[in-house]
Amino acid sequence: MAVNWAGLISIGVFYIVVLGTGIWASRKSKREERKCTGNRSEVAMVGGRNLNLCVSIFTMTATWVGGGYILGNAEVVYDPTKGLVWATGPIAYVITLVVGALFFVKPIRSKNYVTLMDPFQEKYGNTVAAVLFIPALIGDILWIACVLGALGGTVSVVMDISSSLAVGISAAVAVIYTLMGGLYSVAYTDVIQLSFMFIGLWLCVPFILVSPSSANITVAAVTKLYQEPWIGKLEPEDAGRWVDDILLMGIGGLCYQAFYQRILSTATDTQAKITCYAGAVLCPILAVPSLIIGATAASTNWNQTHFGSPSPYEQGKAGMILPIALQYLCPFYVSLVAMGALAAAVMSSVDSALLSASSQLGRNIFKNIIYKKASEKMILVVVKVSVLLCGTMAAVLAMTAKSIHLFWILSGDVVYSMMTPQVVCTFYLSRWVNHYGACSGFVLAIVLRVLVGEPLLGLPDILPLPWDKIQEDGHRYRLFPFRTAIMLITIGTILLASRLAAWVSEKRLLKRISGAETHTNIHYMAPAQKDVEEKEIEYDYAPGTDSGAGCGKGIHC
Repeated sequence: MAVNWAGLISIGVFYIVVLGTGIWASRKSKREERKCTGNRSEVAMVGGRNLNLCVSIFTMTATWVGGGYILGNAEVVYDPTKGLVWATGPIAYVITLVVGALFFVKPIRSKNYVTLMDPFQEKYGNTVAAVLFIPALIGDILWIACVLGALGGTVSVVMDISSSLAVGISAAVAVIYTLMGGLYSVAYTDVIQLSFMFIGLWLCVPFILVSPSSANITVAAVTKLYQEPWIGKLEPEDAGRWVDDILLMGIGGLCYQAFYQRILSTATDTQAKITCYAGAVLCPILAVPSLIIGATAASTNWNQTHFGSPSPYEQGKAGMILPIALQYLCPFYVSLVAMGALAAAVMSSVDSALLSASSQLGRNIFKNIIYKKASEKMILVVVKVSVLLCGTMAAVLAMTAKSIHLFWILSGDVVYSMMTPQVVCTFYLSRWVNHYGACSGFVLAIVLRVLVGEPLLGLPDILPLPWDKIQEDGHRYRLFPFRTAIMLITIGTILLASRLAAWVSEKRLLKRISGAETHTNIHYMAPAQKDVEEKEIEYDYAPGTDSGAGCGKGIHC
């Protein structure tokens, strides 16, 4: 195949702009670090807790509107077995951001936490928190693999180069500027990336809609033309699965460190909530172009295009339908701009997930468990090494991706089944749970999820589920909302096992629980202190308290 040099140059220019922005932002990060008299590593993790409101809104929105979101929505609408009614991403992300603003901004900011793992270490201790960190890390790496795979497939389709090469270059650029400036680089590059994304995707929509190879999408929505109507069907028996998919991404999204990193980086609780509400409005708007492109692709006679026959779906390329539509239904110069938009979508999520995973590895694992006497310089080194390692692992996974939607769902699946019960119990049921219950729930969630099986991973479905429907290929189509059921059962198990452990400890058959978990071994800085001192804090969240803002107002720097 002939390499599309014009396309490569356009993508190269975009990467240079993003990298330049990241380098500029890294200088701001260095200035903030020099101002801090305490924990300099927190500047890299939460940006000094003084991000501009506008920048916060951009980075929150760009974090969720990634490659998996953009390509996944188009894939679902185009897929004749699914359709628009199964494009649950926009609804789910609205739920994530609204629920997060209403119920999780206050408790996570009340004690100036830095990562989502901080309250777990405060409540259960280092060992249990380290175990609970495993699904969070897996979820982040799968998320990065999802969006890198999205870009790799996109570039390989449009630019006629190796998908692996595209993944490697994109991962390298994201890793470089994340290493250099931490959250500042991530946030300020998100402003550029979201702008490219918005302009590029909306620019290509009119050209695709008027393509001579495509029928009227309003007619194809309800009438079978070249494939099944793209609006899709939602039978009453599918309601449980539909709700399960929404809750998987909507509630599961509250368990990603990337979300908390954004709300912890703002100056006040009010700004954090505004950031969430603004993101809840912008995320669905940015989904509209990909939904339209998916609908147009489903209304297209591909025999009349240079793509030819069989159709993308028949060739197993539904996951790449958005770049295919850009290449064959748009003028060349428009597809180049749209490619920049897709690259922006990918980069904006990759850097966020890289920083969130590495922040927890550096602070919660290395500093609080492995080497408690680690200096700030050493923590920063570990964070940067973690960025490199996580980026490498995700890039390797992305090179094997066959379905973007698979990694997107799988990442949410791991986090939803295993982390959501722990987050809910730690923040809102903390008086009734202990580390015995947390461990019991964690183990049960793993066992149940493995027994239910996962055909996409080759896991056999051992545990029978109600309402299953056997497909022609012999696989069971799951109508029962099993993920939500596992999540609720896990919450019940955590509460029950905790109460049982508490009762047994009262009978002096177990080491007494009360007192062992009342105080944290995480070190905080009192508001009036200039030197870092140890301070024990009770784990119960005190309603009505507010968090500090900026350096010297109750945070570590």
